[in-house]
Amino acid sequence: MKIQANHSGTRSIEISEKHFKTIEKYSLLDNLVDSNGIIDEPVLDKLKFNVRSMLESETMKDNNLLDLCLDVIYNNNMKAFGLQQLVDAYKQWKAAQPTEDDNDPQNVTD
Repeated sequence: MKIQANHSGTRSIEISEKHFKTIEKYSLLDNLVDSNGIIDEPVLDKLKFNVRSMLESETMKDNNLLDLCLDVIYNNNMKAFGLQQLVDAYKQWKAAQPTEDDNDPQNVTD
């Protein structure tokens, strides 16, 4: 899927299923946005700092996280508008994922 990276629609960033799963695995978007709900450049910087510190930790050797950084978060086209689009796309992706209850054969619904 592609997300629009700027207001005019001239730039886009390709987001894969693997990217969404990595975002979910590390809860990268949880508690990222302040209570005002506005995604601006400082919020993007906060995400970049969080991911950078994860990558710099000696125990963190995840190529999927590195791919997410190279392909999406540190993409030259990524700005606050693109991050808002990423958050929206992630919410849609997350809502489309089956829940654990959906996979439980013991779960009976009438």
